[in-house]
Amino acid sequence: MSTTDASVQLIRNATTLLDVDDTTFLVDPMFTPQGEMPTVTESPGVPEFLTTENQKRNPLVPLHDVDLDYDAVVVTHRHPDHWDETAIEKLDANVPLFCQPEEADEFTDEGFTDVRPVDDETTFDGITIYRTPGQHGHGELAEGMAPVSGFVFEGKETVYVAGDTIWYEPVEETLDEFDPDLVVLNGGEAQFDQGEPITMGVEDINAVREATDAEIVVVHMEAINHCLLSRDELRAETEDVHVPEDGERFSL
Repeated sequence: MSTTDASVQLIRNATTLLDVDDTTFLVDPMFTPQGEMPTVTESPGVPEFLTTENQKRNPLVPLHDVDLDYDAVVVTHRHPDHWDETAIEKLDANVPLFCQPEEADEFTDEGFTDVRPVDDETTFDGITIYRTPGQHGHGELAEGMAPVSGFVFEGKETVYVAGDTIWYEPVEETLDEFDPDLVVLNGGEAQFDQGEPITMGVEDINAVREATDAEIVVVHMEAINHCLLSRDELRAETEDVHVPEDGERFSL
């Protein structure tokens, strides 16, 4: 149960515990032990022509030991650094699971019995949940990475979890429409040797900072081999942005 109206605790990468009012959402669970996943370029669904200089196996860091007490699960998209085989094994099959409509059948096929695809909006435990657009890169690479979504959670406070997206017009429109109190961004500036970054880097995050008065928390850092922007670099090149370590909680 949350002790504030809104807070976010980083577990690792994009895996977070999000408290809104008295409800806790587990977002993008990736539970695989350190080094037991392949590099991103060897992962299912990644085009064979993509390469990356860093060839370390994923995840790069161990799973932080936190109390995983939650009411529902939210999966922004099914890339393996956001939803993995270990999560499938460990999660209760009856947990309410919110996702993109395009991926609902895959969760059902994995044995989950309370899959709740979000077309536009839905409610859970007094919280209104809106699905928002995302663009996971640029050009043809972004098309290959689609679909991805963000989610807005509206309770006493409003929280926008942007998901794997770059800064582009629909993100700005989401900020204008919902005027969130807290924004969670996926940083790391993930990229391959080919094409432009596929998650937010310094320029994207500074653009968000300029567009909103919300508190900003940046996750998705230093855990996956193609995320090349470090926490220290991001802290040095941004102002009024929170960049938590694994296990750290930020509360409004």
